[in-house]
Amino acid sequence: MGVMRFVVHPPELLSEWPESELAYITGFDGRVFPTRTEIRDGIFSCQRSFSDSGKVSVPWPVDGIGRPVLTTTSLRERDEPYILSLELARGKLAQVRDQWSAWEMARMAIPNSFREIQKQAFKAFAHASTTQHDLDECTKAAQASIQKACEAAEILSHAYVDQRMKSISRTSSHAPSLLGASMDSAVLSPTGSAIFLKTFNTASVPMKWIDIEPEEGNYQWQLTDELIAFCSQNKLITRGGPLINLEPGGLPQWLKCWAVDFLNLASFVCDFVDTVISRYTGIVRIWEVTSAGNIGGALDLNEEQCLALVARTLEAAIRTDSDSQFFVRIEQPWGEYQRQGSHRLSPYQFVDALIRSNVGLSGVSLDINVGYSHRACFTRDMLSISKLIDTWSLLGLQIHVNLCCPSLASHDPLANPQVSVVNNALRDAWSEALQAEWMEQVIPLLMAKPAVTGVFLRQFSDEVPHRFPHAGILDAAGNPKQINESLQRQLRNNFNQS
Repeated sequence: MGVMRFVVHPPELLSEWPESELAYITGFDGRVFPTRTEIRDGIFSCQRSFSDSGKVSVPWPVDGIGRPVLTTTSLRERDEPYILSLELARGKLAQVRDQWSAWEMARMAIPNSFREIQKQAFKAFAHASTTQHDLDECTKAAQASIQKACEAAEILSHAYVDQRMKSISRTSSHAPSLLGASMDSAVLSPTGSAIFLKTFNTASVPMKWIDIEPEEGNYQWQLTDELIAFCSQNKLITRGGPLINLEPGGLPQWLKCWAVDFLNLASFVCDFVDTVISRYTGIVRIWEVTSAGNIGGALDLNEEQCLALVARTLEAAIRTDSDSQFFVRIEQPWGEYQRQGSHRLSPYQFVDALIRSNVGLSGVSLDINVGYSHRACFTRDMLSISKLIDTWSLLGLQIHVNLCCPSLASHDPLANPQVSVVNNALRDAWSEALQAEWMEQVIPLLMAKPAVTGVFLRQFSDEVPHRFPHAGILDAAGNPKQINESLQRQLRNNFNQS
């Protein structure tokens, strides 16, 4: 068994660092290995079944920033423990300088402010490296290096977005991507419809099997038909789905008796896909066929069965409407869930297997849901999100991104009770202002990426039952939040719309 050991200093930090249990080790290809963490006698250990070198990733407290995921450089096992803050500083600096080099070679103008801040980060890291015999001095300098490196990463990311968006505006008269949100019944109210049409140019119509066919053969189309009619009347680009949700509880209860008969189960699934797509052929041109296939959990299907089921549903969708575009939705696209050891394929490998199956996949839809405790992404900075999109772009598919973050940390009675808000992920407690600020940073970054053809909010309103607490742009009373103004500015500034 491979073990990596780290000194965490000062020791009292261990009692204020619950995120230590979320640490995981990745290989040279970015794959997450099943990882078990332990704290004993002031030493933080990460264990896995392999002894190869690897990178350790863990949420880490950074003053003025929050607790973003930081990653070390590739480390080998050794008897003497590493100093964790020093290795995280080394890893962050390496990430920043690698991206700096790549963008500079692509002829991006690098701001002088970035050069100065990264120089300060490197100077603090050099001091930390030469004072390892004095843990107080070493860790103090390492923390300063991490903070400066994170500041440098933010400056570099903003510079990339500014220059890319200016280039796009000069060379194209069209919006770089679609900007939309998942619809719900609140859109049909006078206030909701006015806000939706003023804020988005695209609509994502949910088509949950558990709602449409709660009993076998008993279809409930009313709400879906009304939302589709709203999109058609207002000439909105429409995305439908996900049709098949493979997370726990995502499939109708009446399918349970077929869970042991995979062939018949797949036939039921494909019949539903065919029924929905046939009903809206010619109206909906973009489909999310499945969601959560990479993590699974529905009907206790194993990973191989989930992959086979996703492939079968894509084949069925394309047979029904060969002119549309078909996406699969991926949860936790960084692959954090793999640390638990229940999955063999990374999210990237899952989609790559579908591509190699030649089932006609048009694109991938990535969920980036931050600030939550259940089946959500750990918080990362803009540079890490940029790197994620660049990695997924290598597949040569279109990318849609579904965004979600809370506006409050309090209890939300209409949200999924399994999901709660993680309140120390960013520098301040979650609020409407912080929600709007996070979206204002992330959306332009995504729009600047050539492979990203659509950005969608996971939730429109908090006044109807929903999954994520306080994630809508309307609050529980139906009033617009601060994020609404931010999104409308995005539509005006980045989509050439008045």
